[in-house]
Amino acid sequence: MAAKKIEKTNAARLLDRAKIPYTLIPYEVDEEDLSCTHVAAQLGEAIECVFKTLVLKGDRSGYFVCVVPGDHEVDLKAAARVSGNKKADLIPMKELLPVTGYIRGGCSPIGMKRAFPTYIHSSCLGLSEIYVSAGVRGLQIRITPDALIAFTRAETADLIRKEE
Repeated sequence: MAAKKIEKTNAARLLDRAKIPYTLIPYEVDEEDLSCTHVAAQLGEAIECVFKTLVLKGDRSGYFVCVVPGDHEVDLKAAARVSGNKKADLIPMKELLPVTGYIRGGCSPIGMKRAFPTYIHSSCLGLSEIYVSAGVRGLQIRITPDALIAFTRAETADLIRKEE
């Protein structure tokens, strides 16, 4: 049986155009479980390597993006602070597609409708490669943190809630 051809996403085409190395990795989607822990299990990777992309709106700056390890929650106060806001909240799910062009479970920090300020949790710096959504459910991009930071013009910061 021939291997199924992986369709390139807009995020992948943008990385190609910028000559940034990456690998597209497909996984089995469970519509009932869009969590990063499920994705990590499907990929056979440690959860610390699988990052989720969250879109927030600050009271001063407007929309911005946080990319955090999949098993953590974003610390809204920390996110507000690093983005120059007093307050920030996750955007409502119904705004995700119109604002970014992506749906829940398939939101990539690469290739949104507009380039938003992007912040990646600093734990990525200790990893040789990380996974982020390729822009559709069922497909991840494996990329070096440095390449993702450079391409998205991201800043690294401590963005996650501390364990209680």
